[in-house]
Amino acid sequence: MTNQERRDLSVFACKVRMGVIESVYRAKSGHPGGSLSAADIFTYLYSKEMRVKPEDPKWAHRDRFVLSKGHTAPGLYAALANRGFFPVEDLKLLRRLDSYLQGHPNMKTTPGVDMCTGSLGQGVSAAAGMAKAAMYMGEADVRVYTLLGDGEIDEGEVWEAFLFASHFALYNLCVIIDVNGLQLDGATKEILNTAPLADKVRAFGFNVVEIDGHSFDDMEKAFDAFHACQDRPTAILMHTHKGKGVSFMEDNAGWHGMAPNTEQYEQAMSELRAQLAELEAANG
Repeated sequence: MTNQERRDLSVFACKVRMGVIESVYRAKSGHPGGSLSAADIFTYLYSKEMRVKPEDPKWAHRDRFVLSKGHTAPGLYAALANRGFFPVEDLKLLRRLDSYLQGHPNMKTTPGVDMCTGSLGQGVSAAAGMAKAAMYMGEADVRVYTLLGDGEIDEGEVWEAFLFASHFALYNLCVIIDVNGLQLDGATKEILNTAPLADKVRAFGFNVVEIDGHSFDDMEKAFDAFHACQDRPTAILMHTHKGKGVSFMEDNAGWHGMAPNTEQYEQAMSELRAQLAELEAANG
């Protein structure tokens, strides 16, 4: 990956984070913490990895993405908007009663959303079904990606989906787990410790890759490994910081599902604008 590509991706990711803060602030509710930790993977998926057409969101041969941790919809929406699926200005409509951008993804109303999600564990199950269907239809080149939270994997349904994916050798399925160490009520290791996670997922029959979830170079290597693996599903365990990019939100479980007040919004946006200005200056 060239330095220019890294800078371009970093600019996109910063804009995604700005979209998250803007939308959650306007809605006075939402989930900024996990949206910010996943901003970089949203960026890489929609800027570099996935085969999509913003001008034709229902294109039959597109790759599919399922946001299994559906509460982090603000991050997904910000990525979709900055990729051109709908206007960035519409992010301010998050969670309004008459808005097509609801608190959890709705495939019936939102361009670019491939599955309705919200009940934790169901998204990865749907993704596994999509991958199986693509294989059955002779279209295994259609890749299916799904993003889970490390709190979400407390759900038994997640592991049932893993068994299904392994049993049918769904090599076109890429499961991404955002390992930020925090969930609604605190640290994941204290609420329900899933360590050693890599060993567990590997034991369920997955090709496992562990990465720094804020490194685009690591992502490139991980997805190369996914494409190279032709006999089993792949799981990418990305280690991240919840609230990444906003100083007072980072590694703070309190920001799992809380909107900033006006003073906090202004501070967060000031920090992100400074980051964006620095990145754009580096681009010349």
